[in-house]
Amino acid sequence: MTLAALSAGLLVLGTGIGSAGFEGMLAPLLDPAADPAQAAMARQIVWEIRLPRTLGAWLAGALLGLAGALAQGLFRNPLADPYLLGSAAGASLGVALALAAMGGAAGMLGGSMRSAATVGLSSSDIWVRLGFTGAAFAGAVLAVVLTLALARGVQHTLRLLLAGVIVGVVLGALSSLVLLFSPDSLQAMQAFMLGSTGFVGWSACALMAGAWLLTASAAWLLARALDGLALGEATARSLGLALGPLRAALVAALALATGTAVAQTGLIAFVGLAAPHLVRAAFSLPHRRLVLLASLMGGVLLTAADLLARALIAPQELPVGILTAVLGGGYLLWLMHRRGGHLGTGGLH
Repeated sequence: MTLAALSAGLLVLGTGIGSAGFEGMLAPLLDPAADPAQAAMARQIVWEIRLPRTLGAWLAGALLGLAGALAQGLFRNPLADPYLLGSAAGASLGVALALAAMGGAAGMLGGSMRSAATVGLSSSDIWVRLGFTGAAFAGAVLAVVLTLALARGVQHTLRLLLAGVIVGVVLGALSSLVLLFSPDSLQAMQAFMLGSTGFVGWSACALMAGAWLLTASAAWLLARALDGLALGEATARSLGLALGPLRAALVAALALATGTAVAQTGLIAFVGLAAPHLVRAAFSLPHRRLVLLASLMGGVLLTAADLLARALIAPQELPVGILTAVLGGGYLLWLMHRRGGHLGTGGLH
């Protein structure tokens, strides 16, 4: 209830923060005596820009929080995170390839910057978004498979993390190589790499909401497998769980959540790592409830970070990906310090 109330409060607050800082946009909408022209302008700003952007930030955070909880349960590793496992870099490579194939900045600007588009985005925006999401999903799956192959399984925490870092670096380099051969994509991809919710429109919100419903349902149904894995593989098998197919389904859900969020908002680090940890710090829960609460927490974290990014240096705007990287990196260092740097034990709960 607290997370839901925080989410609602942040959504309302998000309609009031613009380039000039906080602006009371709801007052002209709710006041029947307000100037009609002022009310129409306020309605346009709230409905077409701020509300989809704020809701999109919440949805992207919810997807990343859910992906983080799935990754940590699946790999039995409290440091597993879409960013650290390389899946976000894989999704980024997929988007870079899609941008290059579409000939530049068209797709990324589909939400609120249609004037800059070079193809007919207003008629095919949802299809462009779907194309990016599909490319990001394929890239995320590729990255997770590569990480698992390089780490030779999930048993060794440090090896898994190193493999994720290596895969992330290599796929990031490949993304840069794609941009080198497709300079028209450079501007859009640069904004994408910094992470921003400024591109999110209603079509992106619809895609993320659909992906969230799908992945949250899958997580709910597969939570018993995560509970079994938490007790060890032998115990999980003794419970009659078919680990191979269940792992494949979990990887697909993880990749879909990561790919959808990355395709709409760019690279946003550490939300998937911090959200499950914050929930675990307050409650000891089975995975069925943990995954959903981590998703709500992720939504709250990214929405709060987005509002902070908009307000900190107004009228300029800080890319929210930079803010989450700074804050999340500090959080990760604090976790390491608290446990004395014993990452190999996987005991950062």
